[in-house]
Amino acid sequence: MWEYAFIPYPPAGAGYWTPVTSTLNWCEEDYYASIYFAEIVNSITNFLFLLLGVKGVISCRKNGHDSIFQIAFLGYLVVGFGSFLFHSTLKYPMQLVDELSMIYTTCLMVYATFSYSKSVRYRTILALSLLGLAIFITLYYHYIQNPVFHQNAYAVLTIVVVVRSMYVMETTLRPSWRKKGREPQSQQRQTYEDARDLKILNTMWVMVVYGLAAFLGGFAIWNLDNHFCSRLRGWRREVGLPWGILLEGHGWWHLMTGIGAYLYIVWGIWLRHCLRGRQEEYRLAWSHFYSIPDVVRVSDSDKPVNGSAKLGASHQNGSAMKIH
Repeated sequence: MWEYAFIPYPPAGAGYWTPVTSTLNWCEEDYYASIYFAEIVNSITNFLFLLLGVKGVISCRKNGHDSIFQIAFLGYLVVGFGSFLFHSTLKYPMQLVDELSMIYTTCLMVYATFSYSKSVRYRTILALSLLGLAIFITLYYHYIQNPVFHQNAYAVLTIVVVVRSMYVMETTLRPSWRKKGREPQSQQRQTYEDARDLKILNTMWVMVVYGLAAFLGGFAIWNLDNHFCSRLRGWRREVGLPWGILLEGHGWWHLMTGIGAYLYIVWGIWLRHCLRGRQEEYRLAWSHFYSIPDVVRVSDSDKPVNGSAKLGASHQNGSAMKIH
């Protein structure tokens, strides 16, 4: 069977976009499959960003999600397209499009996370501060051209926004952590809301852990790709095509971070609706781990009446996920 599925790797060489001007070059050999793609696997794995980005934009428009999340999905699209151009050409300008769009999109999520229910003055100062930060990162990175600076800046921004979102999620949905001053509820309604929100919270934590596992797993594979590049290249040539594609670690990084980033934006959308007390109007449609989640509007016929319906229905607990 292996004999019939073995295609020897063509030799790497020069291509249409030669010479390489980027400050980074990955473990995938250059121009071995096509003269038009410097790194073909690292290029085509970015199609996941394009597909999920389009899905996210359509969902935002269809379900009435806040415009900041539609902009975030457009940024997610730009990240994927920029990465596609970068890995296709290995040109420095395309590298900047790829890497800086990651910073800008994360800054948008920082704004979405910290601006909710704040005054106009606060939101204006936050927006200007993030704009100034993005400009500083852009200019300084272009000056030093050190990828480690970009990676650290992206990591810090991501950690800040994820930790903040976790805090907001807990204080919004966990009954024992909710802020005081809420209007008194009937015992039946209070019991219903507590059970509903705890179920939403549990599913959100599943989403958070899943997203973090995707990010960290992709990062680990990428680092293995960097440290054992010469050995991996040898293995690829031993197993040939198409099996050698499975040993392209940076391609796995694209797929796993694409999933993780998409999950984070969807989580942000769902959390925003919960902050507004709209748990009855929206639910998470996520049937299995291997399916693509989406926050969708609940039809009037599916909404519970007076909060007294049973909690087993997916539209009431905010999730249609089945954990197997």
